[in-house]
Amino acid sequence: MRRVALRLCSLNKGLLTPGRGLTQGFQNPEKQRVFHIHEASSPIHVNNVRDKLREIVGVSTNWRDHMKAMEERKLLHSFLAKSQDGLPPRRMKDSYVEVLLPLGSQPELREKYLTVQNTVRFGRILEDLDSLGVLICYMHTKGHSTKMSPLSIVTALVDKIDMCKKSLSPEQDIKFSGHVSWVGKTSMEVKMKMFQLHGSEFCPVLEATFVMVARDSENKGSAFVNPLIPEGPEEEALFRQGELNKGRRISFSSKSLLKMAPSAEERMTIHEMFLNTLDQKTISFRSRILPPNAVWMEDSKLKSLEICHPQERNIFNRIFGGFLMRKAYELGWATACNFGGSRPFVVAVDDIMFQKPVDVGSLLFLSSQVCFTQDNYIQVRVHSEVASLQNKEHTTTNVFHFTFMSEKNVPLVFPRTYGESMLYLDGQRHFNSMSVPVTLKKDYLVEPQGKPRLLETSIPQ
Repeated sequence: MRRVALRLCSLNKGLLTPGRGLTQGFQNPEKQRVFHIHEASSPIHVNNVRDKLREIVGVSTNWRDHMKAMEERKLLHSFLAKSQDGLPPRRMKDSYVEVLLPLGSQPELREKYLTVQNTVRFGRILEDLDSLGVLICYMHTKGHSTKMSPLSIVTALVDKIDMCKKSLSPEQDIKFSGHVSWVGKTSMEVKMKMFQLHGSEFCPVLEATFVMVARDSENKGSAFVNPLIPEGPEEEALFRQGELNKGRRISFSSKSLLKMAPSAEERMTIHEMFLNTLDQKTISFRSRILPPNAVWMEDSKLKSLEICHPQERNIFNRIFGGFLMRKAYELGWATACNFGGSRPFVVAVDDIMFQKPVDVGSLLFLSSQVCFTQDNYIQVRVHSEVASLQNKEHTTTNVFHFTFMSEKNVPLVFPRTYGESMLYLDGQRHFNSMSVPVTLKKDYLVEPQGKPRLLETSIPQ
């Protein structure tokens, strides 16, 4: 799966350059453009995005009416394209959308987004990005034959999120923008940016890539989407990157430890860890002791339970994906905070893939644990599963991987079982896929040997 890294952006002509980890920020933020597409009407208020989606899909804000609305959507099935060739092509500017979050000009909005450290809650930003991504795709697939769209567009994957600023102020307006950047037959890649007002200019602070999929009017099967025609070398580069992202995700999935055995180097790592925990006094395989400044992986867990109420539903009366991301992120942050003994900062996020929708009324179980540590970095895995109230069967919906940075060095974490050893190796893989400096000092630039200048990125919980 493509790395979902939160880091300072390094851009060239408005496009994200290859490479991962924490990289140098914008040289001239005021000169950066929003994908070089500026043909949108006035920005949509953030509170109106969900209302606009309901209008496009034709659903009611009243929970009692949801069954009637879903029955009406069945009639739209005949408007679905039989093939992609029957759909008119679109340009990137056709799907361009801007959304305004007026935290500065409308102070009554702040409390929802405010942290106790007087910064913006990143979990809330995830929710807004998810809604915007869906709206952008509906703009790309907008037709004129019906008032309501026959498509059900849902989030399949958060591919990457890049932070271009250390933290966000809750007292300045925020603007989101984005458009479709790549299209398959039934899927779409969406590029989004977020800006915050500084003086009289909106400066870039975030860039995100989501992958959305189109389903039929009943959300039961896949549906074709309009092809995309890139215009100019910059849009062609974005489209080619979308193809590369798809290939990278397939390659990452094929090497999963759930499908293939660990490498020889990884097997040696696990065996050395096992030898380091043997009690030399008993010389027994069953007698295990921890080395100094170490913690068993099983002792680093935190769990939570959410009842999925109708309030958290999306336009298709399933639980909103942004809500799931926010809850997983907040539990992961609490796990890192409890383990490290200080306030952590998220520096990377991995594998936000939506494997199964969550129904309203389900019990959502979130289980978080530390699976890898190094110096002051904490790799946290959050597993999400649901249980139906009727049959009580548990089904996995998501697995999240978060890399946090603590304010001080943290203990090593050791697995006891083979299953935990696989979790450790998986966490190590995610951690190693991000380039991190040897030392990060707050508010100071550092220059590791052979790497570009790095600046600490930190997004408080």
